[in-house]
Amino acid sequence: MRTNRFSFSLPAAVLACMAALPLHAAFAAEPVLLQGPNEAITAADIHADSQRMPEQMRVQVLTRPQSVQQIANNLYVRRVMADEASKLHLENSDAVQAELRVARDKVLSDAYLQRIDSQHTLSDAVALEQAHAMYTAHPERFKSTEQVHIRHILIGGTDEAAKTKAEEVLKELRAGGDFAALAQKYSTDTGSAAKGGDLGFFAHGRMVPSFEEAAFALKNVGDLSEPVKSQFGYHILQLQGKRPAGVQPFDDIRDALIAEIRAKAAQDARVAEAEKISAAAKPQTEAIEAFAKGYAPKK
Repeated sequence: MRTNRFSFSLPAAVLACMAALPLHAAFAAEPVLLQGPNEAITAADIHADSQRMPEQMRVQVLTRPQSVQQIANNLYVRRVMADEASKLHLENSDAVQAELRVARDKVLSDAYLQRIDSQHTLSDAVALEQAHAMYTAHPERFKSTEQVHIRHILIGGTDEAAKTKAEEVLKELRAGGDFAALAQKYSTDTGSAAKGGDLGFFAHGRMVPSFEEAAFALKNVGDLSEPVKSQFGYHILQLQGKRPAGVQPFDDIRDALIAEIRAKAAQDARVAEAEKISAAAKPQTEAIEAFAKGYAPKK
């Protein structure tokens, strides 16, 4: 393929191997999710495309067959359009070649960064040792105000019907109903409902005022609140535990500290590599200024 400025070539041996393989043989282990006359979309394609989504959204989207089918269809349309563009030699323009180069750089540099991360992953023992050292050296970081551990059931709506429903659920709880099971059954806060209504520990200032007031008013583990109204609906709270103000126990924050330390080790390695690469490059000041001037508003 002839191009004006940039070319992307694979080694001859790789090209020879690819030519000898049937269509999509490189992805033979991946199930085909959508098949067209000349192109197919595989599970690997969906996985690659999903990396642009936040992790939580990715899980929500990829567990819905309808969403997966829509993504596959979108990718298929794009792939066929790309094939048609290639037949028309649209990639030969300087602008398209520049965009292809940037896209290639993004994909491969991300893979390179992941390799750096894997090479600088701390062992469990080293990460734990550093977490202990950080906790000991900076106790002021880990001071906390009074906290409560709450789980709740939210009945959505602020009308009388919602209040009545909340009162009925409270009666079930007081009659011995299992809180976690009832949270999964009734709570409209789907995020916490999946965890039996558990919200974990939180301090003052984290929740809406009415909810917070009711939470900190509970005295004993297992105590239930009356239905508490907020803009989200009616909440039924149950106290799971309390912590007085003070330095958080190491065991409570160990996992977060280890994650922080590992992230810092990877980030430090990334920065060091970027600085080493940048040191070999020399800015072309005049060209940069001329480029910027071209984007300045015309007077």
